[in-house]
Amino acid sequence: MKGDAEDPKGLILEAYRIVEITKPECRTIFLDWALSLPLEQETGSTLRILLTRYAAEHPDHPMTEVMNEGLTAMTAPRRRGGWRARPRN
Repeated sequence: MKGDAEDPKGLILEAYRIVEITKPECRTIFLDWALSLPLEQETGSTLRILLTRYAAEHPDHPMTEVMNEGLTAMTAPRRRGGWRARPRN
């Protein structure tokens, strides 16, 4: 199945069509979706478009929850660990 610019493989659309899909299954689909985007495509803005497209009609769907989590995780600051976090003398 061919999708569009925001959902090239149609994975997000198909996730919303699967009856009784679980959150772990949605996470797997979300990862596949994210990996299918072109490198130059901004993931945050693409997620916002998809949420606008699907969230109002499916507010309690696990894919809506996973996409919201993905959007939140992208904006959360990351802690750098290991040797990069240690002070240099």
